[in-house]
Amino acid sequence: MKKNPLEIQHLTAADFRQTPFEKVILPLGSLESHGGHLPFGTDALTAYLLALDIAARLPKTAVLPPLNYGVSEHYRDFAFTVTVQFETQTAFLRDILESVYREGIRKVFIMNGHDGNIAPIEMASRSAKVAHPDFKIVSLDAWWMMVGELLPKDFFAVWNGLGHGGEGETSICLELFPELCDVSKAAGVVPHLPKYLDVKWLFKELTNTGATGDPTQGTREKGRKMREVLVEAMVKALSDLDRNGWDWRSPEVAKNK
Repeated sequence: MKKNPLEIQHLTAADFRQTPFEKVILPLGSLESHGGHLPFGTDALTAYLLALDIAARLPKTAVLPPLNYGVSEHYRDFAFTVTVQFETQTAFLRDILESVYREGIRKVFIMNGHDGNIAPIEMASRSAKVAHPDFKIVSLDAWWMMVGELLPKDFFAVWNGLGHGGEGETSICLELFPELCDVSKAAGVVPHLPKYLDVKWLFKELTNTGATGDPTQGTREKGRKMREVLVEAMVKALSDLDRNGWDWRSPEVAKNK
């Protein structure tokens, strides 16, 4: 195995003393079905590889090992789903944040790849922030929603690229780990959901294929562009934070410190 200085799991205590990092990226994923065409580990692999892309362009930044399990109860009717409870995931994330804080790291970026992790991220991060007001925690909770804002309106063919294993996710998987994908088995369903409302669904209510959206429209070329704009946006956002010392207070609040 080749040592990667961006990956904390590859480093030694001597490495950390010699070249300390001051901020970390925590990639989060899951282990669950993404249809017949994408691997079970899609969410964690995507978050992890994008995190490495981002860290490579930022100073004093390193990537924590990805969390490969998430809250996936709503996908359990499709094999192969390994899930943890909301309370378990929240506690696990809180413990990771507490450990990072104890090690002297005050800046954390959570790169999330799975919808079921969003609520635990919020609960764990809020709890850690209240406990440690000097802790700076930011997250990208749903890259699959944000990426549509960064691309031309006609970039995706179906449902703005959305879907679990859909056009967008299939495209970025074909870019990041094509050897694990088999688009010949791609099939999805575009669900009919009420406008403006957030439906608390079980996945079997939305599709019979293990995927939503239209994965047959996914291409590596689309995935390459998605990767480019996602990484560029996150590098810019984190670089802006670095320039401001991760101080997001308004001037009125700052002057009353």
